[in-house]
Amino acid sequence: MTQIKHKECFGKMFPDDLHLKNNVPNKGKVFTANVQLVGGMARGDRSIAANVLEWDDCRDCPEFESCYKLCLAKVAMEAAVATQ
Repeated sequence: MTQIKHKECFGKMFPDDLHLKNNVPNKGKVFTANVQLVGGMARGDRSIAANVLEWDDCRDCPEFESCYKLCLAKVAMEAAVATQ
């Protein structure tokens, strides 16, 4: 079986949802998540941001469709694991 050589960023558009850190940007190639901790205990504001230049770079990549599908599959698995 032939191994496909992917770019280093393959499957990394989104940050790792299972290991988000508080009060710092959690970066993926395109999307960044911020989770603010209030008073050291409770979660406060949460936000996401998209880097349009990186999105355009991804869209121009010949592996975009496959990479995007892998990213969404990872998000779905992270959501399933997080609810357990």
